[in-house]
This record gives sequence, structure tokens and C-alpha cells, in this order.
Amino acid sequence: MTTLHTIAYIRSAFPTKFGIPRQSGLVERLPASVVFTPEYRDISALRGLEAVSHIWLIWGFSETSRDKWSPTVRPPRLGGNTRMGVFATRSPYRPNPIGLSSVKLDRIEKHAVLGPVIHVLGADLMDGTPIYDIKPYLPYTDCHPEAAGGFAADAPEMTLRVSIEARWLQILPEAYREPLRAVLAQDPRPPYQNDPNRVYGMEFAGYTVTFSVRADVLTVLELKKTPPEAPLP
Repeated sequence: MTTLHTIAYIRSAFPTKFGIPRQSGLVERLPASVVFTPEYRDISALRGLEAVSHIWLIWGFSETSRDKWSPTVRPPRLGGNTRMGVFATRSPYRPNPIGLSSVKLDRIEKHAVLGPVIHVLGADLMDGTPIYDIKPYLPYTDCHPEAAGGFAADAPEMTLRVSIEARWLQILPEAYREPLRAVLAQDPRPPYQNDPNRVYGMEFAGYTVTFSVRADVLTVLELKKTPPEAPLP
């Protein structure tokens, strides 16, 4: 039996699942970083990686593992009411809870304590997600412009207009301001929730974002600092 080793963890803006983009690359400027576990903090393992623009992250759905599997699932893209075969979707509820994300490599940092840290853009992972492997994205074989995507052939549209006061944006680090707008514009609510009187809360980049949605306008009600996360091993 093959054993998967956790080689790293992701550090992202999302300490919970709520609000995470439903695919990698949908929020292109969303920053995250890959922090290696002590055993794999060897810069030699990244030699040559700086020459590629995108990488594959192979990771584990650490919050959605189940003892049993179902052959069909309800994709949010179809409103959560239509069942599709699990192998025709990217649902986290799979026989083996393994995810695959293509992200842009922003830079590689040589950290004094953490060793090599890979900074990426466009990740769709929850903070603390275990990374099992990293591979370079190769355009000549990984890119297929003519490919058919089934029920998810086109990227989801940004369905909401986001209303957020300048005073809230100003307390958020600049690198996260536009990514927050993009995350909210894609409507982080579950597809079956459409109550205009409901107030939602989402944790993002160390802040709690409170918002409501009426018609096609999402209004941010408040941003407040949340307690810092415990450090990863």
C-alpha cells in the first residue's frame, strides 16, 4: 500500500471552506503560499522551478473525508439539485479525497526559519490544507484549448455587484482588496440560499467579512479583525 506524505501546507486567506473559489484560477490575484514541513525544507528540491510560470498542487481534502463513498454527487454548478457521477465532477466527496489545482507561481522565497516558501496566485485551497506533491505545469501537454468541459464548459460568471465602503477596504491589506471583491462577486453562498434578509459571515485573510445579498447586489456590512491562526507544524 502506498503512503502519501504531507510535504507542505498551504497558507491561504480562507481558514474555513466558506467563500473559497470553486476552482483554481477564478480569482487570479488571490495570494497564497506553500510552506514545507521540516523534512522537505530543502531548496535543492526546487532547483529549476523558478523557470516555470504555473504549477500543479496535489493535495488532500482534509475537511471532507468520509468512510463511505457515493457514486453520484450534487454539483453546486447545477444548483445543488441535479445528481452527476462523482467521476464527472470535481466534488470533494470522492473515494480518495485528493484534489488537483493549477496555480500561478509568483515567486520562491528563501525564508530564514521556514526554508523555501513558494508564493502562488489563484489557489482554491483552505488554509492548512496538506500538499502531497508539486509538479510543473507544461503547456505543450497540459493545455487543451479544444477540450470539452461537459456541464462546466465555461467559467462561472461574476453574478453579483459588490458594494463595499472605502473604510472597510482601507483596513484590509492592499494585496487582498481586489481578490476580496472577486471572491464576493462570484457569490460564495450555497446555491440553495437566497434569503435577502440573511446576514452571512466569511473569514478572509484574518478578517471576518459580514455581508448580505439583495437581488444582484452584495453589500459588505462590516470587516473586523479575527484572532490569529495557530502556526502550522
